Amino acid sequence: MIDQIVDWSLWDFLTVVLLTFSLFMLLAGVFTAYFGSGKSRTIGIVLLVVGLVVGVVWIYLCGFTDVIDVELSAVFWNAVIGIMGALIGALVAVGIFLLAIMKS
Repeated sequence: MIDQIVDWSLWDFLTVVLLTFSLFMLLAGVFTAYFGSGKSRTIGIVLLVVGLVVGVVWIYLCGFTDVIDVELSAVFWNAVIGIMGALIGALVAVGIFLLAIMKS
């Protein structure tokens, strides 16, 4: 299992980058289109469409063609594990920092 986590190719890295970009563009687009008005709403719709197009195209290229050789499920779960590990480590460090500052 550890050799799968460490052994990332350029395609694996690009998959994580582009799917994360796509997800956050979708979320920003929904948020901006819902709460914005006028030009902001239009920008939100554009963000939503860009996120949707990038995500769908990349998933299509990874899963249904031989253009990009990536195993989506393995890359996804490795990315989730890495992000969760980083988040837990950061939260523990911030907690210890706050505890130390509050006690002094």
